[in-house]
Amino acid sequence: MAKIKKKGQSGAAKAYMTRTAAVKKLQISLADFRRLCILKGIFPREPRSKKKANKGNSAPTNFYYAKDIAYLSHEAVLRKLREHKAFAKKLARALGRGEWGDAKSLEENKPVYTLDHIIKERYPTFIDAVRDIDDALCLVHLFASLPADQKLPSSLISNCARLAAEWQLYVMHTHSLRKVFLSIKGVYFQAEVMDQTVTWLVPYQFTQTIPHDVDLRVMLTFLELYQTLLGFVFFKLYSDVNLIYPPPMDSEKDAAAAGVGAFSLQDTRKQTDSTSETAQNSDAKRISGKDVRRLIKTIETGASTSEKDVETAAVSEKNPTESNADDNFVVHTSKSKPDEAAELTTLQALSSLPQSTAPKLFSPFTFFLSRETSRPLFEFIVRSFGGRIGWPASSGTGSPIDETDESITHVIIDRPVVEGTQESEEEKRRRRRRKYIQPQWVVDCVNAGRILSEEQYEQGKTLPPHLSPFGEERGAYDPSRQADAEEDDDEDAMEEEGGVRTADAEDATPLDAVVARAAVDSEQLRAAELEAESRGVDFGTFEKKLEKAKSKKGKSAAPEAKKIDDESDMNKMMMSRKQRTLYEKMKHGERKHAAEREHMEKKRLKIKKDKIQAKVP
Repeated sequence: MAKIKKKGQSGAAKAYMTRTAAVKKLQISLADFRRLCILKGIFPREPRSKKKANKGNSAPTNFYYAKDIAYLSHEAVLRKLREHKAFAKKLARALGRGEWGDAKSLEENKPVYTLDHIIKERYPTFIDAVRDIDDALCLVHLFASLPADQKLPSSLISNCARLAAEWQLYVMHTHSLRKVFLSIKGVYFQAEVMDQTVTWLVPYQFTQTIPHDVDLRVMLTFLELYQTLLGFVFFKLYSDVNLIYPPPMDSEKDAAAAGVGAFSLQDTRKQTDSTSETAQNSDAKRISGKDVRRLIKTIETGASTSEKDVETAAVSEKNPTESNADDNFVVHTSKSKPDEAAELTTLQALSSLPQSTAPKLFSPFTFFLSRETSRPLFEFIVRSFGGRIGWPASSGTGSPIDETDESITHVIIDRPVVEGTQESEEEKRRRRRRKYIQPQWVVDCVNAGRILSEEQYEQGKTLPPHLSPFGEERGAYDPSRQADAEEDDDEDAMEEEGGVRTADAEDATPLDAVVARAAVDSEQLRAAELEAESRGVDFGTFEKKLEKAKSKKGKSAAPEAKKIDDESDMNKMMMSRKQRTLYEKMKHGERKHAAEREHMEKKRLKIKKDKIQAKVP
């Protein structure tokens, strides 16, 4: 006879555990349970049947895997939290009784836990850690911009500012920055580190206020984990490029608002050379007279062998490729195809490949920041791409160049043009030699990967649209693409079979055919407008013909669209409820983006129509 199963001892009831039961099993407070789950990466789960998982109770609650809770019970941090709870009770008792000596000894032996073992558990490889530092960098930069108060001590804020500066120093040193986007939330940066794409957000330098509805305890727990993670990652990154970590900081420069200039990058190889020299000097002092006489005898007896060694060394200096022959790959011919040699990529061949010029985009230029521009932001961008930059004394100390420096090629200024100012002859000459551009030019050059024309970005001019370089939204409206298409259409309208198109009515395409082609293909709309304008057709008549052609196209395409809808309905019938919901959300997003793109296109055509009407007398 089979064993009778009891209710609540198998299945979902055994696999899941409520939060109340987990806290009761671990014997900790709810706040410590939340902290432990954040540190270990354990989060609530959603069972298929909440009623079965809750042993017949349908009340809403949070569920965790029972295995995860059993995993938490063996955590070293949990033991430290329990010790801290006992310590708090003993300290309160000692203070209440006035036993100040016992209270001082308890404070000195306060239990403290570390998160090093958790970082090693959650990130087995270094690439995993680099892949997961996006959120860590965002949170560190956020706390570095917050004001210090009772909940946020100044030591925590300064530590976050130090980590943010260390990350910027590494990106500037390795020229790893790739994309920048100025948004309403802040500045989005994207760097390529260890073949991994790292994207983080830096808030603007405004006075920040901490909202009351934000749970700082949860954010501080994440920050505690992320600070330890960034310490591990930065040590490895700095060591790989032979830099000392942490970089030494000058406190006087830091107090004078030098920013990243307060830190100095030092090479570890120079330090090892100096230590080896001191070791050799100390060893030289310990040599006795017996050692010197023994060394002279060995030199006299081994003169012949030393001469041979000198000749071998000279040959190897003349032919360094022969001495390093073991380091290169040997090319073997194929047995099936003896004429073709096997090509193996070597490190020497990779190093001889031409390097990309994008990381050194601003190396030929020297910039000077105006006082109203953000100095930390543009110092980081310009130095990441190999450029030199200076700033006035009001923006902080440590500027490598002065405003009167002759090497300055661009001045980043964000003020309107003021007429009627009296300038000296030297200032006029300096203004003619330099280019005064708005800050968006720097960011657009970075995203384009090339130096753009400064004409559109000059001081006081209306700037072109600043678009996101990340390109997550496929098919979004891109006015720069529309401008390129219009230029191509203008060139196509002026060329035909290698010659200039004539205005004869016999050779020209009929207008109705052009309008029909524009109704089918939206890219042909510009060519149809040019054709109508060249024939003297007003804009209203052209729009009527276009609408008529579109209606004919819609009637002809109606059966085909109905067939596509029927197929999509059949496919939706085969989906599950969750897949069908996701599919509907995806289609809704596509329709929304298409409507936005159509609205922007209509707006562009209206602006163009108004310009044409304004030109007509």
